[in-house]
Amino acid sequence: MVSEIISWGVKPRMVTGDSWYSGVENLKFLKNQKLGFLFGIEKNRTVSNEPHKYCQVSTLAIPEEGLRTHLKEFGFIKLFRKDFKKEDSRHYILYLPDEEKIQDITRSTFVTIHDTHWGIETFHRAIKQVCGICRFMVRDTHAIKTHIFCSLQAFVKLEFMRSENIISNWYEVQRNLFTLVLREHIFANLNSDRMI
Repeated sequence: MVSEIISWGVKPRMVTGDSWYSGVENLKFLKNQKLGFLFGIEKNRTVSNEPHKYCQVSTLAIPEEGLRTHLKEFGFIKLFRKDFKKEDSRHYILYLPDEEKIQDITRSTFVTIHDTHWGIETFHRAIKQVCGICRFMVRDTHAIKTHIFCSLQAFVKLEFMRSENIISNWYEVQRNLFTLVLREHIFANLNSDRMI
């Protein structure tokens, strides 16, 4: 996908993705394209602060401002840890084509890039779970395109409703619809002679 975007003449300032796409082959491709990136990585990925002494990122003490370190089979990156309330922490690697500037990346810069990354992640989740972009039962190309368009249009409508404070989040419409259908089903099948 990145190759196609570059062929259009567009050069992204930063590429972002989750740990699924953070394999060494993908990272080296982006490095060769001279593109910066932020990727989530699994806690068992290995890095080294000393030559030939690698350890898993989960075992490191990572300062708030991140840690410049060497990612095995790749090169120098800046490693960040983000702690969450209900789960373990997640680890992220940040790379810039100018390796000398990696050290200058602050927590604030990381948070700004991460917030953009998280916005993309939540969009993907919502368009799959709420708008059903992956749930098409057709094979015709035109029908598939129509389904994708309708899913995108549904998301735009949900986002508009959220921005106008009609709903508080994208899932509210789905939840309220389910609750209403469930309520109607219960009352339609409720006999006055027996208790539920």
